[in-house]
Amino acid sequence: MSPQPENSRAAEAAEPLPYSADERAELLRLAHEAIEAALSGRKVELNPSSERLLEPRGAFTTLHLEGNLRGCVGYVYPVKPLCRTVAETATAAAFNDTRFPPVTAEEAPRLKIEISVLSPLVPIAAEDIEAGRHGLVITLGSRRGLLLPQVAVEFGWDAPTFLQETCHKAGLPPDAWERGAVIEAFTAEVFHDEGFVPAGK
Repeated sequence: MSPQPENSRAAEAAEPLPYSADERAELLRLAHEAIEAALSGRKVELNPSSERLLEPRGAFTTLHLEGNLRGCVGYVYPVKPLCRTVAETATAAAFNDTRFPPVTAEEAPRLKIEISVLSPLVPIAAEDIEAGRHGLVITLGSRRGLLLPQVAVEFGWDAPTFLQETCHKAGLPPDAWERGAVIEAFTAEVFHDEGFVPAGK
């Protein structure tokens, strides 16, 4: 097993303060506007009303249509202001997720959006993983897999299963975490449109 730091619960300490209802609504509105702007060949305007939305944060944007997954793209690391991250990941989820055809103009108004704003990644010991609280990143060599915290809840996975499934997402054996793979955890503040239905529900 690869060595893990003594303070393996750092993921909890790194959890930022939650966003307000107005900030959440603004980010969801921005995600929809970014998709609509891309469909019409425009650039979406980024004029956030809150300074917090200009802070660099990692985030994932998930799209659903009639209860089915329609796209999901994100940035793990806080490389851009959150408002730009949301606009770019929403657009990428709509048009660049290779698992799906591009979102059409007819579909766009019916999309339901979920945004997951990530805390910083921190190393964590396998025994400290809490399914439903922690998202995971497993890395070994050039292979990396990530699963958001809500995935464990949607599929009813316990922590060991969640760990194995993250290894699988990376294209690694389920016990890769015992064979030198690095385990990192994060928490996520998750919010969504009214009527959003997660996959598998």
